[in-house]
Amino acid sequence: MRRFLPVAAIALPLLLAACASVGPDYRIPGRAVASGSIVRGEFAGAAVAPVSLEDLPGAWWRLFDEPTLDSLVTEAIAANADLRVAEARLLQARMGLVVTQATAAPRGGVSAEAARTRLSAESYLLSEPLPVMNIANAGVSVSYEVDLFGRLRRAIEAAQADADVAEAGRDLVRIAVAGEVVRAYVQACAAGHELLAAEASIEVQAQSLDAVARLATRGRASTVDLLRAQVLVDQSRAALPVFESRRQAALYRLATLAGRPPTDFPAQVATCHALPNPSRPIPVGNGAALLRRRPDVRQAERALAAATARIGVATAALYPTISLGLGAGSTGLLADLGSATSNRWNLGPLISWTFPTGGERARLHAAGAGADAALARFDGSVLDAVKEVETALSVYRHDLERRERLRVARDAAAESHAQIRRLFDAGRSAYLAALDAERTLDGLESLVAAADSQVADDQVALFLALGGGWEAEDAAIPGRLASTPARTSRSP
Repeated sequence: MRRFLPVAAIALPLLLAACASVGPDYRIPGRAVASGSIVRGEFAGAAVAPVSLEDLPGAWWRLFDEPTLDSLVTEAIAANADLRVAEARLLQARMGLVVTQATAAPRGGVSAEAARTRLSAESYLLSEPLPVMNIANAGVSVSYEVDLFGRLRRAIEAAQADADVAEAGRDLVRIAVAGEVVRAYVQACAAGHELLAAEASIEVQAQSLDAVARLATRGRASTVDLLRAQVLVDQSRAALPVFESRRQAALYRLATLAGRPPTDFPAQVATCHALPNPSRPIPVGNGAALLRRRPDVRQAERALAAATARIGVATAALYPTISLGLGAGSTGLLADLGSATSNRWNLGPLISWTFPTGGERARLHAAGAGADAALARFDGSVLDAVKEVETALSVYRHDLERRERLRVARDAAAESHAQIRRLFDAGRSAYLAALDAERTLDGLESLVAAADSQVADDQVALFLALGGGWEAEDAAIPGRLASTPARTSRSP
């Protein structure tokens, strides 16, 4: 037993010291944008836009209360080709983590060989040839690297952060797919909405054309008036293919996003004319909730964690590597294999150290520069996230104001058109005035329908800027960013 004491005297202090790790322990730097006040309060645009300060739910598209839309998003998330690529990359990153974790575990091996051979007599300083012999060798070995300076632990930290980056990338694709499905659905319905408005205007214009034709037969309207009425109808009809084309493109995109052939789009969406509208004001939460929710921010933060861990890996390379090994076996004549004379064993530490040169220190400086670059990308992603939400809120608010003013103008134009049309029917006004009023009303009707479509698209853009849709409806949002409770509600 005493023969093991020197080995234990060496190994025990090393094992006890193995809890230390060189390099910086990761935390979000205090100088990072995410640590500042920019993300701690409410959005500036939320004070003036008709939104709620409640936090955004996971499946935000369900706020539209459209079962068809909900089923389309579910189908796309299950079958989309881009998501399948992202899932495969996530699995690849997770398997890389398993491989890295395996390097910190004890490693063992088994070997066995047998040969009929003649050994060199001169290698044993003999002048007569040695006889032909049956020689065998068998053994087992176990080795374990004592992670004295934390090289393996830092490598595992980096691999775990890399897997988190891939997971955030998968979540980012999930958001993009869900958003594209909702946007395509809204655009299909918007094209149907504008098409319906155009067809209604054409019907009114056709009735006016018939009235002018009857008046022309009685001499109360000229041929020029009749031509003007016909031109107005033809001009309005020329816009119909544009709406049909936009709707068809949206339907093709919906089918492709769901992993179907382009022509295999949902039939019920092809006849949609009503724009989907959220059942309540859009919940936007606050800046802290935004950073926890946005996968691109989480992706940048996890990349910073990985870069910080690699500083520790590069630092540990400056120090010795220590391994403990145990080996046992039997080597000798095949007939004597396993006998006391052929058995062997060894136990002890192995220390290897490559003296640090300029190359190792350059790699350490490169790892530090990589962490600085990752921090800059993290700061940029935070600023971009807040900017996108503020921009979406501003656009949404101003487009709502524009639509309301267009509706007021449209209502006034409708009243003016009705009055002028009554005067024209009574023979107290020229047809040119009635035609001008009808053109004004038709133009405003078209603008209101387009404004309705724009507001619906703005709502989708705001939802996408808020970044939800990758997590389960009732799941807590993962991440390493500090959480700040959001206020529950506020009247828009």
